[in-house]
Order: sequence, then structure tokens, then C-alpha cells
Amino acid sequence: MTPSEQQIPPGAPLTEPANPESHKSAGHSRRVFLFKLSLLVNGAVGAVLAVPILGYLLGPALKKTSDDNSWINLGPLADFPEGETRLVNYRNPVTTSWDGQTGDIPCWVRRISGNTFQVFAINCAHLGCPVRWFAQSQLFMCPCHGGAYYADGSRASGPPERGLFEYEYQVVSGSLVISAGKMPTLANQAKNESPLVQLEGASSTDAPLPKPRCSSCQS
Repeated sequence: MTPSEQQIPPGAPLTEPANPESHKSAGHSRRVFLFKLSLLVNGAVGAVLAVPILGYLLGPALKKTSDDNSWINLGPLADFPEGETRLVNYRNPVTTSWDGQTGDIPCWVRRISGNTFQVFAINCAHLGCPVRWFAQSQLFMCPCHGGAYYADGSRASGPPERGLFEYEYQVVSGSLVISAGKMPTLANQAKNESPLVQLEGASSTDAPLPKPRCSSCQS
């Protein structure tokens, strides 16, 4: 009896011979699905990474007000006793929400009397190390290279060639506010200084240039 002539027992399930084309189709469908899934995952990761980059690049253009004119409230005048120098932290107006604690900037506030203040940048004018205030000696000291400043911020000794940088300040409605849009540096202070003007009647050609001296030459 040939296989085709064999009788199928009653109740046995009918099975069809395996079709190679169906296996190929299933494998192709899985590959297409995995490919599309990988594209979706890569697109999601790219979008997450692009958000902070776009925010950094487009942030300045989207700001409605200029950060150069940002005034920060340091607190009421009662927080600054006369004759004392205190450390105060403020939030840098040019930072973003994901900058975290790095957006907090300290400064030294000295209340001389009444509404007269001095607000110093914490950075040493030498290489930018944070200076500390010592009330007993009435000095600002830099721990990096030994720079020292008097209570009014002027240079006392050490490598710095100038005094501490100062913020512009105002007293508004009983509170002390500073202009924090621009960090107090030599570059920003130079913008506010008037350029040198040559005096009338003075000219670089008024006096002849001295002749170069040569010890080995005899006239």
C-alpha cells in the first residue's frame, strides 16, 4: 500500500504540508517590524538629546528682555547691618532650569551706612579664585595665591594688580538690587569708561624722535 493509499484514522487532525514561502514571509515581517522599532527608538533618543541643545542655541533669541539689564533682588536692607560684610547668593539670570546649583553665584555685600553699599564679586582679580572675608583682620583673602584686599575692595598685597570687581547696585522699595546681567570684569567696565581723547595742539610729530644709540658706532 502506497502512502497516498493509506487511510487516515477517524478523528485525526488534518495537517497541510509545510509551505516554505510562508516561513519566508514571516521572517520578512519580523525584520520589517524590528527595523521600524529601531527607527522609533533612535528617533526618541535623538529628540531627548536635541531638546537641551536647541534650548541652548535658541535661548538667547527667545528671551523677551535683555539679560544685560537684569536686576536681581538680594534681599531687604534689614538683612545687611551697617558696618558688616556678608556673603549672599543670587541666581544667575542667564542660566537655564537644568543648570541646577551651578546657576547660584555668591557675592560679598558690604553696607557702609544708610543706603551706601559695596557689592563685590567673589572672584579674585588675579585668576578668579573665590576670596574669603576675615572680619577680625578686616581683609579679603585669596586662598590660591595669597592676594589680599582691604574692606573697601582695594588691593592690599599679593599678585592682583587691582581691587575686587564691584556690581552696580540700587536701593528699591527697601531692598538691595544689583545689576547681574553682566559679570563685573575688566572687559565690561571698559565699555563704560570714556575713551582717551588727545589734547588739542598736541601731536606725535611735535617733537622729533630720538636717534637710536649705538655703543659701537662713532659719529
